[in-house]
Amino acid sequence: MSPHVLAVHRSSSHSFSKFEEHSIRLVEGLGVDGDAHAGKTVQHRSRVARDPSAPNLRQVHLLQAELFDQLVQRDHAVFPGDLGENVTTRGIDLLALPRGTVLQLGKTAQVELTGLRNPCSQLDRFQPGLSGNVLERDANGALIRKAGVMAVVRQGGTVRRDDPIVVRMPQGPHHPLQPV
Repeated sequence: MSPHVLAVHRSSSHSFSKFEEHSIRLVEGLGVDGDAHAGKTVQHRSRVARDPSAPNLRQVHLLQAELFDQLVQRDHAVFPGDLGENVTTRGIDLLALPRGTVLQLGKTAQVELTGLRNPCSQLDRFQPGLSGNVLERDANGALIRKAGVMAVVRQGGTVRRDDPIVVRMPQGPHHPLQPV
């Protein structure tokens, strides 16, 4: 299956879940037009409290739909938009991509991956036990965060359901995604 956009979401409030839209417009250097998390500087409340002048490395949240498939098998009814992502993907292992990877979404929009979403206590308020199911340990005991990846908008454009995703790997050495 070719990598593609399964659904797109936004919310003008700092709510946990986001609403499905027919399309979203990405704005270069800002994020999703009309979304509460769009901005050049941090917009997530916890990060604003720490340093409101810090650059916003979390302009767009992408999450692979394959996580929902796993969660449903673990008795968590979670669907696109429920976990606050702007773009739900299918057919691409977002977590395996290195920092600096550029994803072209549709005809013109491009986002650059900055890091991992660090699961927080809001997950368990949404559904008890959910945070434990988006965190795992590998064979060496290292923590695996599966709650999606964060990105900044490098080129604006409109993104819609079923848009293709083109992956452009960064030049030079590849660095794994870390929480941002």
